[in-house]
Amino acid sequence: MEVIIRSDADAASLLVARMVAKEIRANPSIVLGLATGQTMERVYALLVQMHKKEKLDFSLCRTFNLDEYVGLGTKDSGSYRFYMKHHLFDHVNIDPRNTHLPDGKSADLDKECERYEKVIERNGGIDLQLLGIGKAGHIGFNEPLSALRSRTRVKALSPTTLNQNAAMFGGSDKVPQRAITMGVGTILECRKCILLATGDSKANIIAKAVEGPITSMISATALQLHRKCTVVVDEEAASKLQATDYYRWIFDNEPEWQDYRT
Repeated sequence: MEVIIRSDADAASLLVARMVAKEIRANPSIVLGLATGQTMERVYALLVQMHKKEKLDFSLCRTFNLDEYVGLGTKDSGSYRFYMKHHLFDHVNIDPRNTHLPDGKSADLDKECERYEKVIERNGGIDLQLLGIGKAGHIGFNEPLSALRSRTRVKALSPTTLNQNAAMFGGSDKVPQRAITMGVGTILECRKCILLATGDSKANIIAKAVEGPITSMISATALQLHRKCTVVVDEEAASKLQATDYYRWIFDNEPEWQDYRT
């Protein structure tokens, strides 16, 4: 795991967008794992801008989202399919047939979870996974006590997550209680992953996820086991980390970050 600290949320989002764009240009048929939430909105806006101004080509990309709420259809404004169309899919030249999310309206949720895993496998696995982190420390909707080897499945959402997402639904009592999510084990099988976190509200959980012990109570700690994980944070989100001088040295001196320093 590497931790990269940028000055503010805009700088952190720009770095992540540039990293994603570089991967797309290197592998036009890349399989992307995508995340949702307010933190990702800046990244998607920048990728749309790169598509329009720099001809960033999504035509061969394949995408798999981390999760979807149980009970919400694709046209529901609270669904993650709606979110992705609004923030990315409708603004770039991606083939809709290559954009995949779990079906939250499936009559057989267990079979839908199995199907989703098989489609990921048929596409060769995920090359680059984007991740946010919830205040409960979850990646995807892998709430506390999610097994580190878990696969795509239905999870009941914790009170912390329900409260965190309340504003998007007009109250925590209106947030769907369950979601289909990639498992921790599914996520760890991606070839590369980038976790983006910004703001002081994420500082405590980022410190636990990056520098704390690996525990199923905080599913993001499992990323410490990943062979190629980059955590990008702004100064506020980094404020509780212990080794910030080292993390800053990495960005300023390691050759792999040279292209991003300009």
